Amino acid sequence: MKNLVILVSGSGSNLQRIIDTVDSGEIPDAQISLVVADRECYGLERARNHNIENVLIPRGKNFSSELGKIIPENTDLIVLAGFLSILKPEFCENWNGKIINIHPALLPKYGGKGMWGHHVHHAVIDAKEKESGATVHFVTSGIDEGEAILQKSFEVTENDTAETLAEKVHKIEYEIFPEAINKVLGN
Repeated sequence: MKNLVILVSGSGSNLQRIIDTVDSGEIPDAQISLVVADRECYGLERARNHNIENVLIPRGKNFSSELGKIIPENTDLIVLAGFLSILKPEFCENWNGKIINIHPALLPKYGGKGMWGHHVHHAVIDAKEKESGATVHFVTSGIDEGEAILQKSFEVTENDTAETLAEKVHKIEYEIFPEAINKVLGN
């Protein structure tokens, strides 16, 4: 049985998708052993609703060291699912190749500091991009610089807004996140 630890900061819709795909066997032989949030959020409530152990570690300079103390040693994969804090380089190095993140753009475009959520979608529209999408990538000490695992795109139309792009990106995230987790776990 593979052990997943999921990190969240918001509503936890990607967390819910992972819970559902673990429960259905779409992600086989896996369990979510822990959900960690860096702020009070609905993601913690989702974990509680599914009887998954969950912890709130307030964001700040000690977050990574506190996280390192509670992650089970038998963790196979740490999944950042709408997680907004930046992990310290030492933490990333300790878990090298075992941390993945989902990003609401086609990396390497629109990644890095400050590029999250609606900021990404506004940047895509302002640049008059013809396509956008989502990327699941390995987490390294460089923000959004890790190797892409899976990426999927869609066409950006002239009628798209940041809100419609967010909806399209979420659909793609729900599709590729379980695939990427399976790929990394060797399923």
